[in-house]
Amino acid sequence: MACVLEGPLRMSVLSEVTASSRHYVDRLFDLDPQKVLQGVIDMKNAVIGNNKQKANLIVLGAVPRLLYLLQQETSSTELRTECAVVLGSLAMGTENNVKSLLDCHIIPALLQGLLSPDLKFIEACLRCLRTIFISPVTPEDLLYADATVISHLMALLSRSRYTQEYICQIFSHCCKGPDHQTILFNHGAVQNIAHLLISTSYKVQMQALKCFSVLAFENPQVSMTLVNVSVDGELLPQIFVKMLQRDKPIEMQLTSAKCLTSMCRAGAIRTDDPCIILKTLPCLVRMCSKDRLLEERVEGAETLAYLIETDMELQRTASITDHLIVMLADYFKYPSSVSAITDIKRLDHDLKHAHELRQAAFKLYASLGANDEDIRKKIIETENMMDRIVNGLSESSIKVRLAAVRCLHSLSRSVQQLRTSFQDHAVWKPLMKVLQNAPNEILVVASSTLCNLLLEFSPSKEPILESGAIDLLCSLTQSENLALRVNGIWALMNMAFQAEQKIKSDILRGLSTEQLFQLLSDSDVNVLMKTLGLLRNLLSTRPHIDHIMSTHGKQIMQAVTLILEGEHNIEVKEQTLCILANIADGTTAKELIMTNDDILQKIKYYMSHSNAKLQLAAMFCISNLIWNEEEGSQERQDKLRDMGIVDILHKLSQSSDPNLCDKAKTALQQYLA
Repeated sequence: MACVLEGPLRMSVLSEVTASSRHYVDRLFDLDPQKVLQGVIDMKNAVIGNNKQKANLIVLGAVPRLLYLLQQETSSTELRTECAVVLGSLAMGTENNVKSLLDCHIIPALLQGLLSPDLKFIEACLRCLRTIFISPVTPEDLLYADATVISHLMALLSRSRYTQEYICQIFSHCCKGPDHQTILFNHGAVQNIAHLLISTSYKVQMQALKCFSVLAFENPQVSMTLVNVSVDGELLPQIFVKMLQRDKPIEMQLTSAKCLTSMCRAGAIRTDDPCIILKTLPCLVRMCSKDRLLEERVEGAETLAYLIETDMELQRTASITDHLIVMLADYFKYPSSVSAITDIKRLDHDLKHAHELRQAAFKLYASLGANDEDIRKKIIETENMMDRIVNGLSESSIKVRLAAVRCLHSLSRSVQQLRTSFQDHAVWKPLMKVLQNAPNEILVVASSTLCNLLLEFSPSKEPILESGAIDLLCSLTQSENLALRVNGIWALMNMAFQAEQKIKSDILRGLSTEQLFQLLSDSDVNVLMKTLGLLRNLLSTRPHIDHIMSTHGKQIMQAVTLILEGEHNIEVKEQTLCILANIADGTTAKELIMTNDDILQKIKYYMSHSNAKLQLAAMFCISNLIWNEEEGSQERQDKLRDMGIVDILHKLSQSSDPNLCDKAKTALQQYLA
């Protein structure tokens, strides 16, 4: 019987609750303005901290009526202000509440309210807007839909400390990417917000600081401007440094460190500036310590990873500051069974977010090990490090997987580690698994790592080949994503280096002639250079050259002609002539050059080119064609003499370039022998 009753019982409870909320909504329609005002005030008191009540009132249609009253010019300022307060309280509930408010077009109504002369009403509208804009369900672009809104908000900054706090908070949450940064910058955000950093209100200072941290992020224009702005005779970097001091709240230290980090990465502050080396870097290392909260440790490590990512000296300094490398190992043991956290809510929160610590640690290890062999060695020798990376590659969180792959990529730059730790832990297995099915951002880093694992001295090269890597890499070369195309062809180039003939044939079969031509006509010079590098590696050692040219000769010669005739840079042409020199080194393959007058004329043209690199590459072709000890050399020499090659060699033997001169003399000796 209980089961039968359950449905109706639930319904009656819900309708009872809804009925108890209905009178709040009914009072909004009273004809007496005083009763309406009292109804809104009672509603405000009823919804504070009560999500169920908020949901009921939204279902019962309170929002459209509140918005109507808020926009009515006949409504008293007090009533309009109380309506904005209630709407702000409803927005503090669930994400669904915010969606309902957005569906009722609350943002245009509140923005309209900002035109009122009454400060209390303006503050209530801004507070509500702030609550709505910090919700993840609110599209930031709603703030920028009307061009006049930003300039009006800038003008309101001077009205009160509340307008300053709320507007800065709105800006920092709605500034996502370069377009938003440019809009705010062009509306004078830097000048209007700078003086708020010395406000007597901590909340205003913090929101202004957060504004600058998002405005300056990856933005050289903003960063270069910030360096030269002064407030009360003090430059902004100096103000940020003061906010880094240990006696300041952690949130302030972290955010000012982020500002200085962005300015440094944008080139506005030098990496060897004392404010970076002696202040920002140590502050961020402090944030990684065990006694900081989870969020602080995550933000500290991620900001530090970004600060040192491209600078070897900062990487070295960070690695020896406060035993950072060992300290980061604790990020993987959190929360431990003997955790000092006694607050159950905090523990529950941290368990759910522990993966963020692992992600941050991997990111920071990746930056630390980007250049220095000794640092990489220290990282790998940290307890269970390789196991942790291998586990990270299969975590459910995409962000952790990406960070683990980045860390692996950074460590894979070490020849020593490729030969030892990478082999001991068979890292290639989980890496190949990641490559089978992953989003592009992970694929890009994973395929870069694979390029390193396929270098000729890497013991992983053999097993990777056996696990079907050729097909995988050939498919990457067809990707629309440029980085994946580059990595696919790069890995194949490494794979072909000093490889046996079967592997080379498998690569050519996997790529197909059509795809090879596609890559050789790619608009990106990196793809083109790596494809030429692949061809050069395929066409090495005589038996391989002859075999490949016997099956693909016509197409390869066609491709070479295409490139030598095209509008390409010196490096591309040089690489192409080197491929011809390799073909000329074949036993039977050289006939494909000797019977192609067009190619011979091109070689002759490049022998007299103004660029010495191209001249030298063309000379290699000639040397290989006329070498005495090889069958048919006399006929080849005669044909080339008739073309005027010997005359050019005589000229080059007088060259001021010692390489050209030597090469020409060596070639001429073949004619005299």
